[in-house]
Amino acid sequence: MKLLRDVFIAGVGETPFRRHKADFDVLGRMAALEALRQSNIDRPQMIQSAYVGNATNGTVVGQTILKQLGMCGHMPIINVESACSAGGMAVHCAVKDVSTGLVDLALAVGAENHSLYMQRGTAFAPAMSDIETMHGAVMTGKYALRAKRYMHETGATVEDLAMITVKNRRHAKHNPNAWFKGDISIEEVVNSRLVADPLTLQQCCGIADGAGAVVVGSREMMDKLGIAQPIRVRGSVVQSGPYHNQPRDITGDDITESCSAALYELSGIGPKEVDIIELHDAFTIAELLYYECMGLCGKGEGLQFLRDGQSTYGGQCVVSPRGGMLSYGHPIGASGVAQVAACVKQLRNQCDGYQVEPVPRVAMTHVTGGGLSGTEHAACSMHMLSRD
Repeated sequence: MKLLRDVFIAGVGETPFRRHKADFDVLGRMAALEALRQSNIDRPQMIQSAYVGNATNGTVVGQTILKQLGMCGHMPIINVESACSAGGMAVHCAVKDVSTGLVDLALAVGAENHSLYMQRGTAFAPAMSDIETMHGAVMTGKYALRAKRYMHETGATVEDLAMITVKNRRHAKHNPNAWFKGDISIEEVVNSRLVADPLTLQQCCGIADGAGAVVVGSREMMDKLGIAQPIRVRGSVVQSGPYHNQPRDITGDDITESCSAALYELSGIGPKEVDIIELHDAFTIAELLYYECMGLCGKGEGLQFLRDGQSTYGGQCVVSPRGGMLSYGHPIGASGVAQVAACVKQLRNQCDGYQVEPVPRVAMTHVTGGGLSGTEHAACSMHMLSRD
């Protein structure tokens, strides 16, 4: 999406990610109120449009979240569902409203509570009528197949995959919003319960509850609100995955590759200029594949990129400085918005104890959603942000 005018992020909010007894609407309001406060907005009615991402908590979730903030009745509240990409897509829609001049101030929220609705031990199905799903290809199984193939082609070991969990848990050690954090050894990761060979329990993101929120607006609105550190949205891209009725390379990721290329072109920022990335590390193998798909390194070079420490503090690009999904868990509709919130805080030097130094100038977010037979993912949402 070409931005027709400059778009900025005024404020962000997020809740801690973990199991919550508070329902999705309470979590969503908590994140929204924090984003409004950060934006110096004392009247929620100043928001002119709102988009709310959610996947599993029923219908009219946006109205349910925002009604008690007095936001119903005078503005469009539009609900967004795109599996794991829902929150990122909500941000994209809010950016589009401001970019096109439809509004000057928009809100994106992502919220989810699985604990109160989902039976423990069950797995997310990409699509109930999908032929691969009907034969048992849940997401963990799909990523396990990708891991096996990548290990076969590159010589990667399960210990290499475990390094990603170790890295991301270390990144999250001092992050108050992260669920799983702190020191964990490669041996502990490898020896945790096997889920789908070669993926063990500690290589899979937790099914969490939580919410995130982002307020976006025009340059004029940033001045009006007195925002000292507006973060510029340099690009926002949403794509649907191409369909392949034929064998495909599962060590690649077609939608991430095409979405990344579009984002680099639209923003005028290349992969080697990105300082930090929050990506869809639902499983360890995913992060490893995405190094290559996003152009951080060449095809087949992701393993060496990881081993050389290029994806952590002091490397080429700090990947998942908040700890990623492997530390936060993954509330489906919330993750994409929380990624943006985490990147904004890094760009503003607000991450005490886990701040990337020097303070990043450019950040990128990436979240995919839904797998279907013949596609890697049904949707992908990506954003490029910078300190202006």
